Amino acid sequence: MANLLWSIIWLIVLIVVGFWVAFFCAGWYVLIYPLTVCVPDISVVSDFLLMGAQFAHYCAKCMMEGKSLF
Repeated sequence: MANLLWSIIWLIVLIVVGFWVAFFCAGWYVLIYPLTVCVPDISVVSDFLLMGAQFAHYCAKCMMEGKSLF
């Protein structure tokens, strides 16, 4: 029963936060990533944006596995 509860919590996080973070980061990632060729130091920012773009995937994976938040 605890796994079902955590899955519901992850679904709420996915809908309320996950998609918005992923959409925001994906847009900026597309704009910033080509600049890493000219300015290699920006790769730290692009890596962070990539993690944000993958946040919806992380939420969905945790939801399917029933993982806790911590």
